[in-house]
Amino acid sequence: MSEAAQPAVAEAQCLVMKFGGTSLADAAAIRRAIRIVKQRLRLKPVIIASALAAVTDQLLSAGRAAAQGLADAARETLQELQRRHQQVALDTAGPDAYEELCRQLDLEFQPLHLLLSSIASAGELTPRFQDQLLGAGECLSSWIVQAAFVHAGLDAVRVDARACIVTDAAHTQATPLWEETNQRLQSAIAPVLADSRVPVVGGFVGSTRDGIPTTLGRGGSDFTASIVGAALHASRIEIWTDVDGILTTDPKLCPEARRVPTMSFEEAADLAYFGAKVLHPASIAPAMRKNIPVAVLNSRNPEGKGTEIVAHPGDECVMKAITAKKDVTVVDVEAVRWLAPELLREIFEVFERHQYSLDLLSASRGSLSLLVSSTEALPAIAEELKGLAHVRWQSQKALVCLVGENVRRQPEIASQVFRALSDVDLRMICQGASERNISFLVDESRAEDLVRRLHRLFFHSRFDRYSAASAAQPMCQAEGSWQ
Repeated sequence: MSEAAQPAVAEAQCLVMKFGGTSLADAAAIRRAIRIVKQRLRLKPVIIASALAAVTDQLLSAGRAAAQGLADAARETLQELQRRHQQVALDTAGPDAYEELCRQLDLEFQPLHLLLSSIASAGELTPRFQDQLLGAGECLSSWIVQAAFVHAGLDAVRVDARACIVTDAAHTQATPLWEETNQRLQSAIAPVLADSRVPVVGGFVGSTRDGIPTTLGRGGSDFTASIVGAALHASRIEIWTDVDGILTTDPKLCPEARRVPTMSFEEAADLAYFGAKVLHPASIAPAMRKNIPVAVLNSRNPEGKGTEIVAHPGDECVMKAITAKKDVTVVDVEAVRWLAPELLREIFEVFERHQYSLDLLSASRGSLSLLVSSTEALPAIAEELKGLAHVRWQSQKALVCLVGENVRRQPEIASQVFRALSDVDLRMICQGASERNISFLVDESRAEDLVRRLHRLFFHSRFDRYSAASAAQPMCQAEGSWQ
């Protein structure tokens, strides 16, 4: 981008506000979002809209039904979604704009019916089909949100994320092509902000250079917010959800979970990576690179303080949160002779060819243990490595993780953990990869109980110097899920 264009971006410095599905669930939720946005108009808000609550799951259900030959069930799910969007449109955009808005919604739904027919003909929901199908939720939502904002007196403009977020072709988990994405976002959004208008961008979606729709992975609207914030040099990114910020653990497991007032970028990234659904795992990186503060806030309690994620929180709390990543499979690779460097390379190359992301590993002279989130291609991997290594795997495992700045440098924390869990078979205990976490593998059936036990150990005593409660924060009365 030319130097002459740079000042326009700087002048358009903005506040990025992402509203999750539960914050856009119905007309009442959208009206709450409008009130929140109106309070921040002077900060030049850019709105990132998720699909309405549960829509992505319903689209996925329709796609799977079509792939299984259940055409009537797939069609009924889509018709139900269309009726729901039309009702929310009527309730939020008003009768005058309703007809035009429904025309736009119909234009989004028409290709979905054709897509379900294509899925049924193919007999499978391919990654490319899945991206086309699931990405529709955010496109539909952004039309409704833009119309609702206009009806409420805001000069809102819809910006199609598919024309701005340019990605590779890794369907269902695409990665932005940063230079092109930044240029397109600046070109599309900076002029809108300069005119004191409110851009509304659908989250989660993008497209390849050839215009083929992609998605950024489940929960990817957070990632969109961070991508947009970094491209526009935003002053702040706000993630609006249905809980009072990042909590010390999942409130479904521990209703007494507390709000964490502040957290470092690294702590938040570790927490997301190890299973906390409050943030998309990739969402922190763009904000961290540009040192843009991220706030996690509750749209049902907009006066709440939430959680601030910054480079240097300045608090003294060592332990911040405990999480569990479920549905994990441990893969044991035992070399026929020994793990020579060339064999290690070949093992990793085989997993990479099958598009496996390896969460954690431990190694000895003759064997390697890896964590993966799917077993689908493991038989093929075992066949490829036949003669070089024996491959075995066990499913229904969970990775339990304790996250906090410098937690590894407090040896008494590890000793307390292992004392408290002395009756449990722990595997792949990891303290060395990061200063900020201690993790270990357990049977999935034990994970919830262990999280509760560890939460009691580190967060129930208000005198415990490791606890986020040392900041004298009240116990969080969280609603809904930890996401």
